[in-house]
Amino acid sequence: MRETGAAQGLVIAIDGPSGAGKGTVARAVAARLGYRHVDTGAMYRAVAWLAAERGVGFDRDEAIAALARGAVIELRDAGIRIDGHDVTQAIRTPAIDRGAAAVARILGVRQALVARQRALGRTGAVVMEGRDIGTVVFPDAGVKIYLDADPVERARRRAADPAHAGGAAGLPDVASAMAQRDQLDATRTASPLMAAADAVRVDTTGLAIEEVVARVMAVIERAKGEAR
Repeated sequence: MRETGAAQGLVIAIDGPSGAGKGTVARAVAARLGYRHVDTGAMYRAVAWLAAERGVGFDRDEAIAALARGAVIELRDAGIRIDGHDVTQAIRTPAIDRGAAAVARILGVRQALVARQRALGRTGAVVMEGRDIGTVVFPDAGVKIYLDADPVERARRRAADPAHAGGAAGLPDVASAMAQRDQLDATRTASPLMAAADAVRVDTTGLAIEEVVARVMAVIERAKGEAR
């Protein structure tokens, strides 16, 4: 595997659909390595939140792209701020789930946020999670992981998360919403969700988080050995 930022540490790209375990795994891997963790999905969610806060419809592509270009986005280990607003909790709702999918299809938004993501990872020693990290943001990442799971299990995990499911949503509703999101992500023109050709695919169905983390760490250790 190629290594980006070799002198400072690997760029580790973790991609996959909702409910595959990206966030939990990426945070755990970053903690083990002492790397920075970057949740790129939170950036799209924050832009969606800002658009909603300012009354900008999700169908106004250029207006939302302008928001993305001009917004001050601060990513921290404990959360995210946009234009001075702490939106760490506010962006984890079903409404923002839908809004993030809408703004993520806008080319101008993706261009603005990809540039920021590349700046965040240019020095290496970063675990970056999203849907296009290994294909678009860092196609030369030292390690590329694509996490996936059975759609039913992904929906079950999301339904059990009150921040995303809204607490009262039933499994069928969550499964339907996730299927729609999967379809939007996979078919959008700008940076569609897909596994990079050289990504290591990990099916997390039926696996405990510790098992998934162990598999990802094994891939990383092999990559480190090859880079020496």
